[in-house]
Amino acid sequence: MTSFWRKFKIAFTDKKLRNKLFFVIFILILFRFLSTIPIPGVNTAALNQFLTNNQFFGILNIFSGGGLSTLSIIMLGVGPFITSSIIMQLLTLMVPRLKVLYSEEGEAGRRKFTQYSRLLTIPLAVIQGLSLLVVLERQGVIEQLTMFAKVTNLSLVVAGSMLLMWLGELVSEYGIGNGVSMIIFAGIVANIPREISQLLFAYDKSQLPIYLLFAAVAVVVIAAVVFLTEAERPVPVTYAKQVRGNKLYGGTSTYIPLRITQAGVIPIIFALSILLFPQLIGNLVSGSSHMWLASLGKKLLTFNNTSLLYGVLYFFLVFVFTYFYTAVTFDPQALSTNLQKNGAFIPGIRPGQPTADYISRVLNRITLIGALFLGFIAVLPLIARALSGITSIALGGTALLIVVSVVIDLLKKIEAQISMREY
Repeated sequence: MTSFWRKFKIAFTDKKLRNKLFFVIFILILFRFLSTIPIPGVNTAALNQFLTNNQFFGILNIFSGGGLSTLSIIMLGVGPFITSSIIMQLLTLMVPRLKVLYSEEGEAGRRKFTQYSRLLTIPLAVIQGLSLLVVLERQGVIEQLTMFAKVTNLSLVVAGSMLLMWLGELVSEYGIGNGVSMIIFAGIVANIPREISQLLFAYDKSQLPIYLLFAAVAVVVIAAVVFLTEAERPVPVTYAKQVRGNKLYGGTSTYIPLRITQAGVIPIIFALSILLFPQLIGNLVSGSSHMWLASLGKKLLTFNNTSLLYGVLYFFLVFVFTYFYTAVTFDPQALSTNLQKNGAFIPGIRPGQPTADYISRVLNRITLIGALFLGFIAVLPLIARALSGITSIALGGTALLIVVSVVIDLLKKIEAQISMREY
């Protein structure tokens, strides 16, 4: 505790670090201010009723950073940019040039890769914005507007999404932590008081044991999330001794830390992106004048987070995408080659292909634990709703993972900055 307060004091007495922290706070305040500016033609009463009865838009609201709950000019949030990044990651498996650009061309290649993601964000923001505006207009949340007003609304929400993407990159460059994650984190945290107030408003004395059980489970789950997010499997590495001139180099031992949750929260975002499509299409076609389209839309709307099929498919997709994203971002063959070039080896394992095979086996085993853990965290709110019947839960699995991951990452970045200052 003494060490924590000492580092906290250093963080606010060091001018450079203090400026970075204040810059992040300023951007987050600006973000929350933008989330209060609604687009033209919003029916507030209809919006509140619609969001209360629609859990699909509640999930979208997480990725908008809370901007969707007020239909603000940033109602799309950083969702289009996240979707764009996911698509670009998938394309690295199908387009060899993109894989080389992302993995082998260093910082310059990653910058170009990020630029492609930014460009892809624009059409995706247009598609998502148009779909949401059409759905909300059909539900009476947005008043019937002229074509010029509709184009204005679409331009506002697309520009708002691009602005948030830019603000997120500013935080990453001039502040501390990942800017996009910080924006989502700020939206989740800002919604917690409202969620708690709704829970207190619906408070029932007879359900007090359930509330206490929820509190105990929440503490255990948060502790488990922190523990497994930080958990690592060390792979020992030894550097061979080399004589250069009259000096002896190498002979040291270290380890490669393989994280159990190597993929982080990305598999849950991948899975949600796929599971949201049936409901988005259902919302679009349910008001169609064609009977078969309207019937199809109503059937798609039944596929939501209250059905057993949704929960099973959600768990399965998170499990599969954990392995998939780990395979995309971590290459045992490249790691084995780098170790061999630097005169390093894993004790008891021959260099080259045997080393790559060994790392792959270890990675597959720990990824199994990480995949099961992420899948359980993803469906935990669904299980809690089914067992208790309480639909108002302050933090879902995705939101909980994002909050914990962002806080841990921020603390690590601050500690690294303090360590650099002390050196």
